[in-house]
Amino acid sequence: MRALVFHRPWEMAVEDRPEPEPGPSDCLLEIIATGICGSDLHGYTGENGRRHPGQVMGHETVARVLDDRTGTHVTGGIVTVNPVIGCGHCPACAAGAAQRCPDRKVIGVRADISSAFAERMVAPTHNVVPLPAGTPADVGSLVEPLAVGHHAVQRADLTGDDTVLVVGGGPIGQAAALAARRLGGTTVVVAELDAVRSDLLTRLGFDTADPATQSTDEIMAVLGGRASVVVDAVGTSRTLQTALDTSALGARIVLVGMAVPRVEISAYAVSTEERTILGSFSYDEAGFRETAEWASAHAAELEPLVDARVDLAEAPETFRSLANGELRASKVLVYPSGSPVTGADA
Repeated sequence: MRALVFHRPWEMAVEDRPEPEPGPSDCLLEIIATGICGSDLHGYTGENGRRHPGQVMGHETVARVLDDRTGTHVTGGIVTVNPVIGCGHCPACAAGAAQRCPDRKVIGVRADISSAFAERMVAPTHNVVPLPAGTPADVGSLVEPLAVGHHAVQRADLTGDDTVLVVGGGPIGQAAALAARRLGGTTVVVAELDAVRSDLLTRLGFDTADPATQSTDEIMAVLGGRASVVVDAVGTSRTLQTALDTSALGARIVLVGMAVPRVEISAYAVSTEERTILGSFSYDEAGFRETAEWASAHAAELEPLVDARVDLAEAPETFRSLANGELRASKVLVYPSGSPVTGADA
């Protein structure tokens, strides 16, 4: 089969790879489309060190079942994949929270798992989630990032009385904003520097602020006061400081962005004003499945999230163009068997 192989930072190529062989608890999947995640780009450039030579990446995927060795899923059924694989035995896995399993593996991150930037892949049947009939392929590939945003907002125990600021309007910030609205937030503002992303957020129905040109007071004016919940979807010292500067006493700040491995934090702004900083990583199993159902039912609302579609042969150049800023797209889908619209149609 053909697969997109990472060789070293800034170098990928489409190559022939051995056909994946499912085990007794696995599904063999034919990939329909896979989204390029920000973490994939950071791996491609070598920024995060979490991608390795010879690896086939990709975890935001929608696929067709070719063979389910357990008989759970119907052959030909359209599915998405929860990429977080737990041990299946620890208390976290028993609670459906594999993201907290100390021995978890993540499809698309682990170098020894051939993942979704390929014509076919194998996934544990337990991680394969069927999509309702008629779900567009684009929407199926968005379930994973949407679930990340949903889980981040859930971590804050959002109520209808909360004022929400999302810092960063990329795909995860967009997902967090959509989740905040989905979970009852009435005031949701996104702080974003990029004009293209701000325009997309406006089309999605959100007010935006620009931290590069607007002061803290001006951002709070857009919010109508200080935020009681902030989701940092970037994850740098600067964005975390923005979260502290714009949030109320006692606010909950959720750190879901992972732009850098270490951040500096103003300890007094946390302790003396009793803010809570919450970490958020991926999602639990129930949240992923609920998001799949929600996304299918809101397909029309989610259409603007996809900027471009490319086939596998175009993927190496697309990665390069995204990483160096030539292609200003928020979400690009790779279709291994040929994109429905050829080329980057942003």
